[in-house]
Amino acid sequence: MSRKNRNVSSESLDISTAQLAFIRRHVLRTRRIRIYQIVILIGFISLWEVTAHYGILNSFVFSSPSRVMKTIISMGASGQLFYHTGITLLETLVSFFLVNFLGIAVAVILWWNYSLSKVLEPYLIVLNSLPKSALAPVFIVWLGNNVKTIIVAAVSVAVFGTIINLYNDFKSVEEDRIKLIHTLGGNKRDVLFRVIIPSNIPSIISQMKVNIGLSLVGVVIGEFLAAKAGLGYLIIYGSQVFTCVYILVLFRLPLSIYLCLNRLIEI
Repeated sequence: MSRKNRNVSSESLDISTAQLAFIRRHVLRTRRIRIYQIVILIGFISLWEVTAHYGILNSFVFSSPSRVMKTIISMGASGQLFYHTGITLLETLVSFFLVNFLGIAVAVILWWNYSLSKVLEPYLIVLNSLPKSALAPVFIVWLGNNVKTIIVAAVSVAVFGTIINLYNDFKSVEEDRIKLIHTLGGNKRDVLFRVIIPSNIPSIISQMKVNIGLSLVGVVIGEFLAAKAGLGYLIIYGSQVFTCVYILVLFRLPLSIYLCLNRLIEI
């Protein structure tokens, strides 16, 4: 018995040692990837700064990292940066919540009513394929030059794809699990809340990650055409007065917003 116990303990020790070795390799690999990413970023910024400083790149057209940083500090000190970023962030969050609410609600309705889903499916596909940037001027005519137009433009970018994707995910749930609920005396509502929704939580979260980026893109597109404030408005203003450093700063801010919001969703 003691020999068997020793064998079992040695095997478990070997397994734990192998697991620790795997974890160490994974950590080292992750660190190497991070180091490579940082080195590439630093190299790109350094090359950009040097070529702009010595006139290899036209500093008026391409600007430089130092000028970009000075512009960020100047805009931050004046409060302009935080004001316009806050407006874009608020519009993005409103659009994001509307897209997810409408997407999940309509997908559930289509799953619940098979006939309705067959009637509306081709229309959803057509609406999803429309160029949303081309619809923004139409929204201005319908809704006016205001925040509603921006939010509707942002919602239109993401909502139809969300409905289609979630509806297809709802349909793809294993039939045996649905039959089990019916066998136990459950109704369609039980199937929805005990099988369909729980099974598709990962799909819903993945779709939310996509929607936060699409909502931000839609808001910026709307601000290009129908805003008096926001990052999209500032980008258009910078292009009109030929201030390229302004544009470079403002193109980085939506990326920063997306990365922060995406990180919050992952948490």
